[in-house]
Amino acid sequence: MRGSIDGLGSSSPIGHMLPAVFADDDLAQRFVAGLDEVLAPILAVLDNLDSYFTPALAPVDFTRWLAGWVGAETDGTEPEARLRAAVAAAAYLHRVRGTRRGLSEAVRLVFGVAPEISESGGADWDARPLGPVPGDRRPHLRVSLRLPNPTRADEHRLDALVAAARPAHMPYTVHVTAAERTPET
Repeated sequence: MRGSIDGLGSSSPIGHMLPAVFADDDLAQRFVAGLDEVLAPILAVLDNLDSYFTPALAPVDFTRWLAGWVGAETDGTEPEARLRAAVAAAAYLHRVRGTRRGLSEAVRLVFGVAPEISESGGADWDARPLGPVPGDRRPHLRVSLRLPNPTRADEHRLDALVAAARPAHMPYTVHVTAAERTPET
């Protein structure tokens, strides 16, 4: 958490802003120096406020708070690099939410691996009514993920992620399997 930092000087010392009569007053200068010490971290944050809203530059604890603020798909256990990427991509993911591309990107950001997605849907139009319906008659969505060391928690996390990012009307299934290991040559 933020707090006072030893040796951090104020960007706007109050002592320099006092009327001339207090310029040589030792008590007044020491008093406002104490205020400068308390206000210095606040002024430092305000001077660098734009950096706090840039996920690559913001402090990690602020980035975690920002993740909740922008609705990034995080659970608090991801590494710092993945957290920053999820926060940076949150607006884009909200824009493509409910699409195959949006679901794939959301899973890739959380797990670091692209999923295999199969779906029943399709979109088409015909000038005549009662044309053939594209895709399968029964809607379905299958998301498969191959991880190096899958756990039960990974399947639960994938299930929660797909439930949040899929089209609302679409029934789904998720599968997490172990990735094939290739022997090193």
